[in-house]
Amino acid sequence: MKANIFLRKIWIWTKRIFIFLFFFQFFCILFFKWVDPPITITQLVSWVSGDGLKRDYVGWKKISYNAKLSVIASEDQLFPDHNGFDWKSIKKAMAYNKRKPNRIHGASTISQQVAKNVFLWQGRTRLRKGLEAYFTFMIELIWGKKRILEVYLNVIEMGRGIYGIEAASQSYFNKPAASLTRAESATIASCLPNPKNYTVKPLSNYVAGRRQTVLQQMNNLEDDPDIQNIISEQVARKKK
Repeated sequence: MKANIFLRKIWIWTKRIFIFLFFFQFFCILFFKWVDPPITITQLVSWVSGDGLKRDYVGWKKISYNAKLSVIASEDQLFPDHNGFDWKSIKKAMAYNKRKPNRIHGASTISQQVAKNVFLWQGRTRLRKGLEAYFTFMIELIWGKKRILEVYLNVIEMGRGIYGIEAASQSYFNKPAASLTRAESATIASCLPNPKNYTVKPLSNYVAGRRQTVLQQMNNLEDDPDIQNIISEQVARKKK
């Protein structure tokens, strides 16, 4: 009898906790559509582990057109067209990882990276990946592409302990993110696959070599109407 009562109490509290967490995460998704996340788990771990924490969130209009174009060219060229998941790249990555399990190859879109960095933690567990898929779907549905790109440019790691385009721009080029040129933006974007190893300052061989590829892809993608629909508010600066 007592055991049954105890189990019922556990079940009741489990339901209450589940309901609370459901509404809390939904509130956070809505809240962060307009308000920048105060701190992420990744940023907190960076600070605690001794890497430091440099960040300075800036609004959409204070981010260079070039920076917006460069991260799309570098990280997710289908960003305007997919629903948060690049299924073709995911299939390729799965096939590659099956052949070479010791050299994991990712296929995360900008939307997936935002979901992971804002709401979750780093790692490759099934639980984390499942939650990432959920949050990716929700921010695509609620935020839209411009907000996702804006948050990405503010929270993503762009160097050891450096988070967001404003902190990266100040650290590497001593200027605000609004003033970044095409070459400077491409340089920062080139480090994104692994910003701790592929350094901008000092300039690593990888970043120096990849920068030209990113610049070329920026030229190729720039006239795409879907991309322009997202980033065209600062067209006057694009030729710098």
